[in-house]
Amino acid sequence: MTIPLVVGVDGSEASLQAVDWAAAEAVRHGVPLHLLHAAGDREDADVIGAASRRAVRGAPSVALSSEVVHDDAASALLDEGRNAFALVLGPRGLGDLPGMLLGSVGLAVAARADCPVVVVRGAVEHRDARFGTVVVGVEDGEGSGTAVQFAFREAHARRCRLMAVHAWSAPVGAFATPQAPSWPLEAHRRPPAQVLDDALRGPAERYRDALLSRLLIEGPARRALLQAAAGADLLVVGAGRRHGHPGLQLGLINHAVLHHAPCPVALVPQI
Repeated sequence: MTIPLVVGVDGSEASLQAVDWAAAEAVRHGVPLHLLHAAGDREDADVIGAASRRAVRGAPSVALSSEVVHDDAASALLDEGRNAFALVLGPRGLGDLPGMLLGSVGLAVAARADCPVVVVRGAVEHRDARFGTVVVGVEDGEGSGTAVQFAFREAHARRCRLMAVHAWSAPVGAFATPQAPSWPLEAHRRPPAQVLDDALRGPAERYRDALLSRLLIEGPARRALLQAAAGADLLVVGAGRRHGHPGLQLGLINHAVLHHAPCPVALVPQI
């Protein structure tokens, strides 16, 4: 049985926009769509009903199921995420305070999920895939491997361009290029261009028809990714596992894109 794409709904407009995005995503990947509402009042049926009608309108051919659970939203989503294609949610829910950039449920789920989490941010042109570009952040080390594979699969399903971004910084006062840094590299560091090439090599061999572009930027990764996301339909970033503790290690880059990205963000746990 194909595992479903799970979307959290709470009756807010943001969650209905997440349903729209998830319905289109389910069509792209040929997976079922499961709507999950965690609450305990008499409006539960109305919330699920409205979300179901929205999903059917956007993707009438997708196998659709729905569920109301009496649990807190984060726990319910995390339970479903143990056997999900991905978890999808809006950036803020009905219970969040005005001015919050990312709701409490979204942050809790992003930090603890076992599967990819997509926070459906941005204006309609970003949510409706009008730019034809998926952006993936590549970091030095092994933390980006699963995210890069996810991004290639997304670009393939969307038949769009994939832009791989790696940001790097030279020591103060050093002269360097991405291909040949002039400062002495530590044993564990590679030239920025090699970091990008090494991360892309395996997935690029699998997706030989990928429309792939590389972007090397000297500067902070947060700024580079947010700038690239301005012309993207989806921004993909990786997250490492906590050592000795459940959940993910969300760093400054993860927090920056989850709170500020102008387009939907996929946070992909490292395997």
